[in-house]
Amino acid sequence: MDTASLSELEAAQETVYRYMKPTPELHWPLLSGRAGCEVWVKHENHTPIGAFKVRGGLVYLDDFARRHNGARGIVSATRGNHGQSLAYACGHAGVPLTILVPHGNNPEKNAAMRALGADLVEVGSDFQEAREHAGDLAGERDLHMIGPFHPLLMRGVGTYSLEFLRARDDLDTVYVPIGMGSGICGMISARDALGLKTRIVGVVAENAPSYALSFDREKPVSTNSADTIADGLACRVPDGTALGIILAGAERVVTVSEDEIRAAMRIYFTDTHNLAEGAAAAPLAALLKEKDGMAGRKVGLVHSGGNVDAELLKSVLA
Repeated sequence: MDTASLSELEAAQETVYRYMKPTPELHWPLLSGRAGCEVWVKHENHTPIGAFKVRGGLVYLDDFARRHNGARGIVSATRGNHGQSLAYACGHAGVPLTILVPHGNNPEKNAAMRALGADLVEVGSDFQEAREHAGDLAGERDLHMIGPFHPLLMRGVGTYSLEFLRARDDLDTVYVPIGMGSGICGMISARDALGLKTRIVGVVAENAPSYALSFDREKPVSTNSADTIADGLACRVPDGTALGIILAGAERVVTVSEDEIRAAMRIYFTDTHNLAEGAAAAPLAALLKEKDGMAGRKVGLVHSGGNVDAELLKSVLA
């Protein structure tokens, strides 16, 4: 699959802006002093669901509602933000939604999805098992299955990258978290569509390293587990299409430890007074890990969402 074109990203923007305004990109002096470079943060925690995923859901459902009028419903699997995105969009489109999450999923994200109208089912021990059950349920109930990576999802979330890179076209490097790949593929699309030279660096958790391993070996590499506090990064089976785009467009993929993610979550709170879930903090963790190489540059960080559960937040801040 090719990256999204400028016309596709701009068309997606028109859809997204019917429901939300562009999110801010902010310069934080305390972060910059800590990192030794000029840091700009794209605040996707300021969307209607507190995360970047809402953009993809809106674009997908806009297309779905026009092409599948009267459909019985949609089913998908998630660790939270993808599901909130679909629930928000399905609510506006009037389409029934069933969401599968693994047992032990973030309780606040579960509550948010239910509040947005999703029929929530807990099944399996991790995202991959919930995803496999969602596929079975789609066949049993004649529901439309939405996976975690799709061209429409990529175009939708790519709109935040278009905003960011148009506002800050002088960034040397942007650090982007990788869950299933829509966010970084959207960033690569926007960078290429605008003809910029910005370096794009993916970030994964050491405890969920499938995309880092896949990038190094230039082929999909699955792992047996993805046990990380950064639930948005908890992928153990990478998407081959997303990997192809990442291999062609990203400079490197950095892994960060659980302690580094926790430290970055604390730093976001102290230096910007923004809450950051684990996946959102990972790009900052990667920048701090590589700060010597980034000294004096202009660097962008994608703050992908602030939907951290209360118990985890308390342990991180303690």
